[in-house]
Amino acid sequence: MLYYIFEYLESEFNLTGASVFQFITFRSASAFILSLLITMIFGKKIINFLRKQQVGESIRDLGLEGQVQKAGTPTMGGIIIILGTLVPVLLLAQLENIYIIILLITTLWMGVIGFTDDYIKVFKKDKQGLKGKFKVLGQVGLGLIVGSMLYFHPDVTIKEHLPVEQQIVQENGKKVVFGEAHKSTKTTVPFLKHNELDYAKVLSFLGDGYEKYGWIVFIFATVFLVTAISNGANLTDGIDGLAAGSSAIMVVALAIFAWISGNIIFADYLDVMYIPKSGEMTVFIFAFAGALIGFLWYNTYPAQVFMGDTGSLTIGGIIAVIAIAIRKELLLPVLAGIFVVENLSVVLQVSYFKYTKKKFGEGRRIFKMSPLHHHYQKLGYHESKIVTRFWIVGILLAVLTVVTLKLR
Repeated sequence: MLYYIFEYLESEFNLTGASVFQFITFRSASAFILSLLITMIFGKKIINFLRKQQVGESIRDLGLEGQVQKAGTPTMGGIIIILGTLVPVLLLAQLENIYIIILLITTLWMGVIGFTDDYIKVFKKDKQGLKGKFKVLGQVGLGLIVGSMLYFHPDVTIKEHLPVEQQIVQENGKKVVFGEAHKSTKTTVPFLKHNELDYAKVLSFLGDGYEKYGWIVFIFATVFLVTAISNGANLTDGIDGLAAGSSAIMVVALAIFAWISGNIIFADYLDVMYIPKSGEMTVFIFAFAGALIGFLWYNTYPAQVFMGDTGSLTIGGIIAVIAIAIRKELLLPVLAGIFVVENLSVVLQVSYFKYTKKKFGEGRRIFKMSPLHHHYQKLGYHESKIVTRFWIVGILLAVLTVVTLKLR
């Protein structure tokens, strides 16, 4: 909204200073500050409202230190993150930008699924919440929508580097190093010199013309990643500050990738895929980062509020969609390594338990408890120490991810 107001003032009245709103960097910084202020100022009011409505977390006694004392802590705090993200984006972003539209759909879609789950747990007194099949159906539905929009929408294109012999210098002195914008199912593969992979090639066994079916593989990959990362974020949200802090680290790294991918100068300098119009996502990402950090103010130990599935599912969905949109989804196993390991620990624990029960008649465990952060709690580590160390690992993974820009 403010973007369009200042655009109008600049074009009609030549207002001094109005042009600053044209810069993504200025609007991103403003979105971060505004989001941080909104979540910190209004977060307390929302927490008090949730407490007044008796929207408290019901805790199962799993024998973890300090767990029982958390009973009754307000949940559904993901509302704070969602509002803290949406308000700055609506004020400062170009709302007609296809990438902003996709991220707004993702936020609201996953927010509704998570809110429904929390509502059933709190008000219907059903600890299971929304049935798993409906959660997965919602995640798959979002993956289909996002994948289809990213492939079929005419504004979603990429530009690839031209061979040196095809690069030209125009009369104005500018060098043309990228080809024409075109649709593509290519993505970035980390750590490889020629670091691009075309999803369509998975279907090369079909023979000539296989490229026209590449969208099927692309959409399937989108569905898988949205489901996996959102579930990973959900599992990570088990102790105070872990999911919000880890996610904030991932999001800042994604902001760097989004800004570079949407900036033709830096995309050329770093020899990465140039994605026109994708830089606008930086405004959304910084608003999201500000909301996560502002929420963390109330969510660090001892937490005054839990994000609930309203927050965790939304966080995971947004991170997955951003990575897919900037063609960096194959970096998620590294960048979102915390989510991946938490997810994997549950899969391994359950699989091994079932296997040993079938083979030996008695179920055995790899970890004392899963997800992984509970394993460390069982070992006697205080949750603040676990969270801090997970954050440190998250920072190392984020740095490694950014380094892949040049590490090939």
